[in-house]
Amino acid sequence: MWTATSNFSGRSSLGSKRNMSRKKLPLKDYTQDFWGNGKQLTPEKREEIIIKYTPLIKYVAGRLAMRLPPHISPDDLISSGVIGLMDAIEKFDPSKKIQFKTYAEFRIRGAMLDELRAMDWIPRSIRKKASELEKTYQRLEKELGRPAEDEEVAKAMGLSLDEFYQLLDKTKNVTFLDIEIIKRRMPDHNDEDLFDLIADDKEVDPFVQLNMSEVKEVLKRAIEKLPEKEKLVVALYYYEDLTMREIGEIMGYTESRISQMHTKAMHRMRAKLADIAKEIKEGLL
Repeated sequence: MWTATSNFSGRSSLGSKRNMSRKKLPLKDYTQDFWGNGKQLTPEKREEIIIKYTPLIKYVAGRLAMRLPPHISPDDLISSGVIGLMDAIEKFDPSKKIQFKTYAEFRIRGAMLDELRAMDWIPRSIRKKASELEKTYQRLEKELGRPAEDEEVAKAMGLSLDEFYQLLDKTKNVTFLDIEIIKRRMPDHNDEDLFDLIADDKEVDPFVQLNMSEVKEVLKRAIEKLPEKEKLVVALYYYEDLTMREIGEIMGYTESRISQMHTKAMHRMRAKLADIAKEIKEGLL
């Protein structure tokens, strides 16, 4: 087998079974070509940038689509990705000493996530089930003082273990979107930040009740309390940018099982964050 640990920030450390370097599109960065030595962008140069970074748009769309239901294809996201790239060109500040490629990917991904949010493709009934599951984790883990086991959560919800796993499968897309945008809300975001969060406008989201300067610390505390396997899945998925299938190959589980671990981790974290947000609102912290 292999050994693995996850440190406090969520990064993973693995044995020699696989090189865990983050996989990125081999696309050249053109920051110096277009902005070096105080160069000004002409309309022609803007068009050239869009053409050169079109592969990045397709790459980001493909990676996102892999984590979404089959009926959502990369083509559904590409047009919003172009808008994100154009926004990046307008707002990029070369004086901040960051690569345009990094900034553009951030803006492209954000625009695609905004598009997914606007589509509202998750049925209300599924959101309700996800909320019930989150509240069950919140209550049980407060009572037990530790992460709740699958059997305990299933029993509390009046479900068989098989029904519980089916519920995890049904709600996995809710947790994916709800944890995909925290970076964009942090004023000092960088590649070390863990998540992006898309809030559901129809519900009170626990994240918006927290001062964003507190979110990083709260997230670290929530991650630290995850069971080790779920903590590792989070690290590999969000930091190493691996797919569920790839994580399954490393950890020796099926893709479906890894997906369930990820969903449980997200429900636990949202439950913990909701609990902390409530304490802050009531003046207990």
